[in-house]
Amino acid sequence: MKLAGFSLAYFLVLLDTTVLTIALPDLRASLGGSVAGQQWAVNAYTVAFAACLLTGGAVADRYGAARVFRVGVAAFGVLSVLSAAAPHLGALVVLRALLGVAGSLCLGGSLGLLAELHPSPAARARATGAWAAITGVALAAGPLLGGLLVGLYGWRAVFLLNPPLALVSLLAVRGLRSPRGARRIDWYAQALTCAFLGLLAEALTDSSLPAALLSLAALAALAALVLTHHHTSAVATTRSSIPGPATTGSAIAGPATSGSATAGAVGSGSAEPAGRTRGSVVPRGLVAATWPELLAGAVANFAFSGALFVLTLLLQDTRHLTPMQTGLAFLPLTIPMVVNPVLTGRIVARHGARPPILAGLALLAAGLAGAALAEGPPLGWLIVIGCGLSLCFPALMAGMVASAPPGTAGTAGGVLNAARQVGATLGVAVLGGLTAGARPLLVAAILTTATFVAYGAVGFRRRSGRPITE
Repeated sequence: MKLAGFSLAYFLVLLDTTVLTIALPDLRASLGGSVAGQQWAVNAYTVAFAACLLTGGAVADRYGAARVFRVGVAAFGVLSVLSAAAPHLGALVVLRALLGVAGSLCLGGSLGLLAELHPSPAARARATGAWAAITGVALAAGPLLGGLLVGLYGWRAVFLLNPPLALVSLLAVRGLRSPRGARRIDWYAQALTCAFLGLLAEALTDSSLPAALLSLAALAALAALVLTHHHTSAVATTRSSIPGPATTGSAIAGPATSGSATAGAVGSGSAEPAGRTRGSVVPRGLVAATWPELLAGAVANFAFSGALFVLTLLLQDTRHLTPMQTGLAFLPLTIPMVVNPVLTGRIVARHGARPPILAGLALLAAGLAGAALAEGPPLGWLIVIGCGLSLCFPALMAGMVASAPPGTAGTAGGVLNAARQVGATLGVAVLGGLTAGARPLLVAAILTTATFVAYGAVGFRRRSGRPITE
């Protein structure tokens, strides 16, 4: 029952990454605004969610996973009601950003509760598998539910789905208590991350602003973030040679740190007594060892979210489909994402993660190219895209964990989630900003093909024992 409770919250968090996309034409008719404004209605959530994923787990460790989870779910429900009542587009964008913050707390808290309720590694693995299985269902359900709700009641109904489900989730986990921890939170790195993602998304979205200056500001924030990472990594390396309490590297597999271990990344720090120097923001060597999976995850979400945004506008503005018809038109895309992950899991268990990742990227690229060149509604090509995503997404987590250095598998999952959300943000910003027609989908197809080639080449290097960081 409790597992169902925080799995339901995870469903809500992921549902909101796609559910609003179908409602954009109705939203524009109601509140007005440009295409860039619609992009921000989608991206405000994913920018805040991606940035705060990097600290949500550390907050759960610091203040208690159960407490943070309840705060996040309650805030998600209240903010959803306020979003449904938003009087103008600017207010909606702000509320969507706050929903992203609440979603990161839900995710960090739920991962911590998973570890606390299932201390045995075998039981925790089974529970995590069941919890993660809803990823495809939530992503797939977004377009369909969004189309049905908007078609019946308008765009505001999309947000009114969340409060009753949030209430059910809170009732399911009532009575749970979690201990507080001593983990320090790197708010400086968190602020830099938010600044980098927000400025980059704005530079790519709104051509009326001095995009070059915004890009430079984003790069400056990124440079400061990288310097912070190297500095704290050096401090952690120096301290690791001094006898003392265990650091994150040795404790990451334990239940007390799993909340931030799985959801954490930049800003998590190490599990130390208060007053000590911050630990490494990301375990040393993690990005170097797993960048192929991070690239594949970011590009797959870039293509999926960007194509969903573009195809929604195409089907409703050009093909004149209603929101309900648009949601039903996406069924060929969503059904494989619900059905195929079980098959993908068996393929990974027998042959490893690399074959399904490569097959998924190849199908995704082919589907995007076919949809771009199709004369009528690209329903057949949506099936191909859905099959590609259903192969790629589940296998990426297994590949990420397999490639991560020892003792960093939990953190690797959080870093992959963050990379995927960054990809989704950039997909909507970049593809949504291109001219209508085949160009956005072709760009996504070319980028996915390049990622397929890069990932295949890295796989060859790994099999031959050659380093992938050359």
